[in-house]
Amino acid sequence: MSSSEGAQQRETTPIPAARPLPGPYPMSDSRDPNLVNGKMLFRGGHIAREVARLGREVRAVYGMGEITVVTVLHGALVFTADLIRELDMPVRLETVTASSYRGQTTRPNELDVRVTSLEHLKGKDVLVVDDILDTGNTLSRVTRDLQRFEPRSTRIAVLLDKPSRREVAVTADFVGFEIPDLFVIGYGLDYDGRYRNLPDILALDPGSV
Repeated sequence: MSSSEGAQQRETTPIPAARPLPGPYPMSDSRDPNLVNGKMLFRGGHIAREVARLGREVRAVYGMGEITVVTVLHGALVFTADLIRELDMPVRLETVTASSYRGQTTRPNELDVRVTSLEHLKGKDVLVVDDILDTGNTLSRVTRDLQRFEPRSTRIAVLLDKPSRREVAVTADFVGFEIPDLFVIGYGLDYDGRYRNLPDILALDPGSV
């Protein structure tokens, strides 16, 4: 086949349609027995407004000074992406990995935290961003591990706060929503690795897991 024929074939090849998001809510679908029932907590539009508010609060504290955002993977990935786009000061981005919910569980297991070498944090203003402040164990461990790099300041921003679950004295400086003791999914939060891509935040029906 000549190069011109190949180019013509590429130009006429149809692009497959995008796959729709799971739904509608509640998330019960006979075609996928792995989907679970969920109760709507916060729609995507409501989340966007709260993230914008948090951005203004962060800006009010730091002004135009450079900050280093350290996001806790994987749950805070979506929240962090939206939050940093609300900031107009210089921003550096780093990541740490933390996990206590593994597999099909709605209660935390042994905490696994991995902080890479971040020597350049010395003397910097650090904002740790996580999806949810629950028992406090994760953020207590992360902020403690970051201190060995001698940042100038360390603050915490979370999308969700569950104060009724607190085991360690940790307080977030910036909070999106305060919620009761619910297991939540969507907007980056998962159950058994699924549902992070949902645009809304839902609470799992305990009877479905």
